[in-house]
Amino acid sequence: MFSFITLGTNDLKKSKTFYDELLESINIINVENEDGWFSAYAKKTSLNKIEFYLIRPHNKKEATFGNGTMITFSVDSKKAVDSFYHLALKLGAVDEGKPGPRHDEHYYAYFRDLDGNKICAFCSD
Repeated sequence: MFSFITLGTNDLKKSKTFYDELLESINIINVENEDGWFSAYAKKTSLNKIEFYLIRPHNKKEATFGNGTMITFSVDSKKAVDSFYHLALKLGAVDEGKPGPRHDEHYYAYFRDLDGNKICAFCSD
């Protein structure tokens, strides 16, 4: 359904460092950079298909997070959800909901990244 997702950032270097390590843990790696403007990420299994961008806003205004907006990464297991969440917190993210089952019995964890974007890790395992 979607071609790719873009998150704005006010500090591309700091955000790239955060996402490089975090996304590597779920086999997504940095594949392209335009210094000071964007960083692009793809799954290790499909390096030519960029699915996630970090970007400095083109209009030169401050990047802000959306109220009610959330990006969810699908991972393979509850253990992967736990690891992704704990690594994010170690890298400076803020807790928005500890790992665990939710209303539909799927397993989720929530945090805010360095720019305040709400991120979720999910598995149906």
